[in-house]
Amino acid sequence: MIPHHNETNQKKMENGSEKWGFQGNEKLNVAMASAVTVRGILMKLFESVNKDDPRPTVALGHGDPSAFQCFRTATVAEDAIVDSVRSAKYNGYSPSVGILPARRAIADYLSRDLPYELSPDDIYITVGCIQAIEVTLTVLARPGANVLLPRPGFPYYESRAASINLEVRHFDLNPEKGWEVDLQSVEALADENTVAMAIINPGNPCGSVYTHQHLKKIAETARKLGILVIADEVYHHLTFGSNPFVPMGAFGSIVPVITLGSISKRWMVPGWRLGWIVTSDPNGILRKLGIVECITGCVNMSSEPATFIQGAVPHILEKTSEDFFSKVIDILKEASYICYDRIKENPYITCPNKPEGSMFVMAKLNLPLLEDINDDMEFCLKMAKEESVIILPGVAVGMKNWLRISFGIDPTALEDGFGRIKAFCERHAKKQ
Repeated sequence: MIPHHNETNQKKMENGSEKWGFQGNEKLNVAMASAVTVRGILMKLFESVNKDDPRPTVALGHGDPSAFQCFRTATVAEDAIVDSVRSAKYNGYSPSVGILPARRAIADYLSRDLPYELSPDDIYITVGCIQAIEVTLTVLARPGANVLLPRPGFPYYESRAASINLEVRHFDLNPEKGWEVDLQSVEALADENTVAMAIINPGNPCGSVYTHQHLKKIAETARKLGILVIADEVYHHLTFGSNPFVPMGAFGSIVPVITLGSISKRWMVPGWRLGWIVTSDPNGILRKLGIVECITGCVNMSSEPATFIQGAVPHILEKTSEDFFSKVIDILKEASYICYDRIKENPYITCPNKPEGSMFVMAKLNLPLLEDINDDMEFCLKMAKEESVIILPGVAVGMKNWLRISFGIDPTALEDGFGRIKAFCERHAKKQ
């Protein structure tokens, strides 16, 4: 017998208070409570800045260089957006996988670095690299599955995995070997429920760039374990050291690779939110195992980037000059030298490797030399309050008592920031 409406309402009354028939998703609440987010920590640090400090805040904590004139995107890219809007061709909905001209242009662009040709059918356009991460992990999250993630790494992977009940296991990156993957730890962690391992190359947060030889070893290890490789290449081609950028997809004939990327970093437009998922799999394993079908189904249930930005992609990818890219690389290279040299001059922090790519470097805190600072979070909070300098504590990326420092800012501001960091450390140094 169906209860009368008043009876149902009465059951929702408890001790004179209303008892509602809905509540928050408990699993999501647990995931959010346990997740460490870069944005959440940066917000806390910015709130700690002394509002009465007349000096400008120096933000060394995030990877958004677009605020600086020296990192303004290419005129070709800006014009392409304007032309796309004014054409009135891209005012409607986009197919969930992305419009064909954009997918074809991305396939052609990425194929330049590969030993085989990508097809537009290998490309799925996403709302930045964040949605690419979401879709990829969701597709792999069968019951009981686990994924291997780097430590240090990009914490959004952990946050997303927690929200979909995908177990995370961390393998270490070796700071003494250019932050290479510890492949022995990968093999020790993997079991019959492991579905994939993720790498970030060029590295966030390490500034590392992996050699062809190391990437091949990663591919061979993944093949041995029967897992695919998720290759986060959002910083593709942002390299300025001895190792050139080599895409993981070059080893797609050894192991299936799902590559995640975007125009955000190379074109300095993270706010445009145009990314992609690429299946680099010339042997067709991902299609045989239903992964391709699952990716298509997943993007069918989500949103896609603004159509007019997709419409501009072919012109952006094909017409941006090498001069623009060279200028960006030159500025990042200069900034990386400033960053590394200033850290070397400061005995209170140590950098094991000169950065060779992306726009980040990891530096270890020498806490025994500091008087009243217990860990990296306290260091960064006091730095924000006393010097108006924002640095991301290493705990945010999986390395307690380290710092992730971004050098993707104007070199003059970078020099100013490191001057303040040194003054702060000297002020908090243990008395001899």
